[in-house]
Amino acid sequence: MSAFGRKDGLASKSNQRASFGVARPMKGTGAASGAQTLPSPPEPEPFPPIPEVAVDPEDDALARLAERANSFAEGNYHAEGFEVSVHRIKEQVLPRLLERVDPEAAATLTKDELSEEFRPIILEVLTELKITLNRREQFALEKVLIDELLGFGPLEELLSDPDISDIMVNGPQQTYVERKGKLELAKIQFRDEQHLFQIAQRIVNQVGRRVDQTTPLADARLKDGSRVNVIVPPLSLRGTAISIRKFSEKPITIDMLREFGSMSEKMATVLKIAGACQMNIVISGGTGSGKTTMLNALSKMIDPGERVLTIEDAAELRLQQPHWLPLETRPPNLEGEGAITIGDLVKNALRMRPDRIILGEIRGAECFDLLAAMNTGHDGSMCTLHANSPRECLGRMENMILMGDIKIPKEAISRQIAESVDLIVQVKRLRDGSRRTTNITEVIGMEGDVIVTQELFKFEYLDEGSDGKIVGDFKSSGLRPYTLEKARQFGFDKAYLQACL
Repeated sequence: MSAFGRKDGLASKSNQRASFGVARPMKGTGAASGAQTLPSPPEPEPFPPIPEVAVDPEDDALARLAERANSFAEGNYHAEGFEVSVHRIKEQVLPRLLERVDPEAAATLTKDELSEEFRPIILEVLTELKITLNRREQFALEKVLIDELLGFGPLEELLSDPDISDIMVNGPQQTYVERKGKLELAKIQFRDEQHLFQIAQRIVNQVGRRVDQTTPLADARLKDGSRVNVIVPPLSLRGTAISIRKFSEKPITIDMLREFGSMSEKMATVLKIAGACQMNIVISGGTGSGKTTMLNALSKMIDPGERVLTIEDAAELRLQQPHWLPLETRPPNLEGEGAITIGDLVKNALRMRPDRIILGEIRGAECFDLLAAMNTGHDGSMCTLHANSPRECLGRMENMILMGDIKIPKEAISRQIAESVDLIVQVKRLRDGSRRTTNITEVIGMEGDVIVTQELFKFEYLDEGSDGKIVGDFKSSGLRPYTLEKARQFGFDKAYLQACL
């Protein structure tokens, strides 16, 4: 039985006894002479079949729970052997190497150029220290030193791995990665807390942010667009924590999501038409469910002639359009002044002649500014937010607006949401690591004080395969879409109606 999986077969039958027939007594021939003869052997009776014992699903689940409760996994990676020796030599070589290198000149070179320049210097330092290395050890030492000087140290190995989508550093001794939807312990570690803190500072300094005890939280991004969050002591009790969300180098399209099994063919058609027909779309889901990926894929359907503005706390959207201007918020300075919020940027974006305004994520009162933009001629605006279902998404939007200083009744807020939002796309990461589009829901309007919605598509869970993968079906409700009129204005009404029915 795997750690938390299903049992491979039926329960052990070692304690079950076969039910044999009752033995017959031996019988003689009963001859008058009194001579005894051997009894004729009785005809063997066939053994009755052993009854099948079904495994009680409840017992199987309890067994898995008991195993999980009693299991213990080592949570830290301990380097050994070759890796330890290379890092030990690095500690001796690095100080002498820095004495011979001009940091400003080195910063202007690429990694390949720096490797060529470093190779003779490293050999010289090794000769001074009387250390002899073979070719493999020399290349490994060279890579470690260059990553330390120009890159992000041990993180470089993980950042260059295309199969890794998330990197989570929980202090200098423990790093986890997400590979194909599953978390696993990474085979890296930092020298100490100071080493990890220096790497974190190097990341945030690239985008003009800072992280220290006075500002222990920071959002940043890498050059490839990966999103980074850093939290340092005293807020993080196990040392500096770094969370990196990587994005695919190849732009993800709706067709690629369909091929991955995230949605059905009809759902893909509906989302393509919704993106092309300037429908106002809210993408809802949990952390790591694929909201930003979905938003990037939908942006592919925007007309190249439209001017698109994106507004984010840490710019991570990479739209596939030529006329795209990304905007980013700014945190306050040391005096607590000079902050530029998402709400400020939304208000300013209205003066920049946008065709569409896209918010990376809404978390507060800026939701009202987005609704205002959707209602003032900027059809096709999009955003993402955290919610578990389309209905909860609408409730969160109401609550976020009420969090601000806007003094308007809740009924007016609900009405504006109903008049602004056209579609809610719900995405979810399932327990097997796969990401699915679980709902596509229309917002129809108001009925009394309640926002009325209509579900076009829904993912229904069916079973779990032998390999642990979730098996389900994408079901269409077969209802006539309320947003059909918008599709008719762009000539997609027939295709839109056929996909929904």
